[in-house]
Amino acid sequence: MNVFNKNMLGGLIGAVVLNVIHSAAKRFDPKAPEIDQVGEEAMQKSVRAAGFEPLKGNALVAATFGADVASNAMLYTMIGYGGGKHLLLRGALLGTAVGLATLTIPEQAGLDAKPIKKTPRTKIMTVAWYVIGGMAAGLAIKAMRKKI
Repeated sequence: MNVFNKNMLGGLIGAVVLNVIHSAAKRFDPKAPEIDQVGEEAMQKSVRAAGFEPLKGNALVAATFGADVASNAMLYTMIGYGGGKHLLLRGALLGTAVGLATLTIPEQAGLDAKPIKKTPRTKIMTVAWYVIGGMAAGLAIKAMRKKI
């Protein structure tokens, strides 16, 4: 497998880890961030702005989930570029940057940020999950680069 494919697969692993944590936490913690709600609102507004009928129900959930995994996988793929050293650190730094952006961009885009800003703890969880996803991607890329 070439470096590009390893980076892509590592990015996908990080995105899946992020989404698993998000889904599990929502079931057990009422203060957990609900980034999916922000994503669904963004999906509806984007589709409407493009002149189409917005999705609803399971179709909206599925489309938002797919877009979320794809976009996060592409972001986490960048961790693998820049050499083989410090992949875990790059993952943590990229995760921090994306997590902080997630807290600020929705309001600037005219979206309701309450689902990810309920409490200070909610905000911390939002950033922490992106950091964990980035670190998972970095570790996956590093593991795939090791020669056996």
